[in-house]
Amino acid sequence: QVQLVESGGGLVQPGGSLRLSCAASGSISSINAMGWYRQAPGKERELVAGITSDGSTNYANAVKGRFTISRDNAKNIVYLQMNSLKPDDTAVYYCNTEVTLRYSFRTMTSWGQGTQVTVSS
Repeated sequence: QVQLVESGGGLVQPGGSLRLSCAASGSISSINAMGWYRQAPGKERELVAGITSDGSTNYANAVKGRFTISRDNAKNIVYLQMNSLKPDDTAVYYCNTEVTLRYSFRTMTSWGQGTQVTVSS
């Protein structure tokens, strides 16, 4: 089994910062890619940022220059540093990971439980 535990969400004022973390555990041989998605009420879930096994990153246009994704390969943790937060960033943020499992070496995708980020004055 693979479990993703998210933390770091909360309530901040516009212009503030938060750092989200997502720790992967379980029968993991390797993590191929990790990313952050978000979903606001009435809107579709969208990719915010992603990082692949070779370290390549990509960002949604709405967060470029403000958000930074990084990972700790040894600890199987991915981070999302969010700066200059705006009310439009308010959403539930979900961690997503593609892993190769131990024993079976099967590739699978897992989702975290979601963490609420609210940006409000």
